[in-house]
Amino acid sequence: MYFMFLFLILIVLLGIAFFTLFERKLLGYIQLRKGPNKVILKGIFQPIVDGVKLFLKNESYLFLSKKIFFFFFPFFMLLMMMMYWLIFKFFYISIFNYSIIYFMAVSSISVYGVLGSGWCSNSKYGLLGAYRSVAQMVSYEVGMVFMLMFISIFVLSYSYEVFTSNSNLSHFLLFGGSLMNLIWFIIILAELNRAPFDFSESESELVSGFNVEFGGVKFAFMFLGEYGNMLFMSYFTANLFMGSIMFFMLMYMFMMIWVRGVFPRYRYDNLMYLNWKVFLPCVMVVLFLVLMLKYILM
Repeated sequence: MYFMFLFLILIVLLGIAFFTLFERKLLGYIQLRKGPNKVILKGIFQPIVDGVKLFLKNESYLFLSKKIFFFFFPFFMLLMMMMYWLIFKFFYISIFNYSIIYFMAVSSISVYGVLGSGWCSNSKYGLLGAYRSVAQMVSYEVGMVFMLMFISIFVLSYSYEVFTSNSNLSHFLLFGGSLMNLIWFIIILAELNRAPFDFSESESELVSGFNVEFGGVKFAFMFLGEYGNMLFMSYFTANLFMGSIMFFMLMYMFMMIWVRGVFPRYRYDNLMYLNWKVFLPCVMVVLFLVLMLKYILM
């Protein structure tokens, strides 16, 4: 089992490397320019070179930073990303009969990586960026949890295996629940701090947010954690809404990049308004209707 987990992490890390290459090439075409095309075979090894450069950079620490936590929290973000993948199908562990509860727990704990990274740098820019990012992640996590509760009630299980093996659920979410599919996709964009909700990394006007003081290996850990979460959410969403087809996982990855290249950054007050006054009421109404339907049928 441990060998299989290490193999999975290796595959995920390689997937992250080439996902970044795919993102940079696609953004280049969207913006009518060329992406990476110089490093060996039309730039295909550019992510490997960038990763080696990050890991070989000299380490530096701020004089007033919390030294131990300054290295621990970036690694914590990478660790949380790896823990998501424990619900992958070949891990047959008894606790994962409640794998959706596990997913929600890891998602909740991941917020502390962002908050701790901003706090331990002892920089007001990093701390303010962490506050902003945590408020965004916690707000949208409420809608995400309600949607998972709605699906759990529909299939009467907290097991991810039951979610993915229920073809009726997939068909309902894909066709009957198209609005829920759209809301879920927007929620995970906000939860992952991706454009157009990338307030944690809006470099031009916010001094790069909570990760402003991090570089080298520490920045690489944060980067791997962020893109690993994107891969996992694409996999999770494809299984949930499309019935476990690799093409749909690639489609969600493409849509995340396409949204970044096409839409301008959202305003922060509109971001909060969208969640608390639009998405959350819609999801709660659907959850209430499903509960009523279950009660009537019983």
